[in-house]
This record gives sequence, structure tokens and C-alpha cells, in this order.
Amino acid sequence: MTYQKYAECIDACNRCADACDNCSTACLAEENIAQMAQCIKRDIDCAAICRLAAGAMARNSEYAGSICSLCAQICEMCAEECRKHEADHCQTCAAVCAECAKACRAMAA
Repeated sequence: MTYQKYAECIDACNRCADACDNCSTACLAEENIAQMAQCIKRDIDCAAICRLAAGAMARNSEYAGSICSLCAQICEMCAEECRKHEADHCQTCAAVCAECAKACRAMAA
């Protein structure tokens, strides 16, 4: 199956989507949710593009490279926002997003 050549990137995207889902939900439990609004928004967008990218690669879509390039950009923006917050879930999410961005950039190259 041709999608197996993307297995590492697909796994990175799925891990990132899960981390972003966890982070956004955990942010909602923080004391000052208003301060977490941008983080929550970026988590939601990042999770969505990661799932789209994983699906495109699994289907061997002709758009997979372009989607992964956009995914890398969004993952980097999410990581940047998450790094601003001290919460463990944000720091974990930032690290996973950075890994996914790296994998997506390599796939798109």
C-alpha cells in the first residue's frame, strides 16, 4: 500500500490531533478561560488540519503535500501559542505540535 510511505507522518498528525484535543479541553478547565481563548482556537484548528492531513496521506491524495505544508504552518502557530502558557497540557501540546510540523515539512518537501 502506498500510504505506508507516509506512516510516520500520519502517526505524527494523529498524535498531534489528540494532543490538541486534550489541550483545548484542559484549557476550558483553567481558572481564567478568557486568557486561554487563543490557545483553544489554535488547538481546534490544529486538530482539524492534522486529521485532514492524515486522511489525505492515507488516501494518497494528490493534495497531500499541499495539505501537509499548511498543516506544518498551523502546527507551528499552535506550538507558539501553547508555549506561552505554563500548564503542562500546553507544554506537552507545544512539543507534539513541533514534532508534527517537522514531520509534515519533511513529507511536503
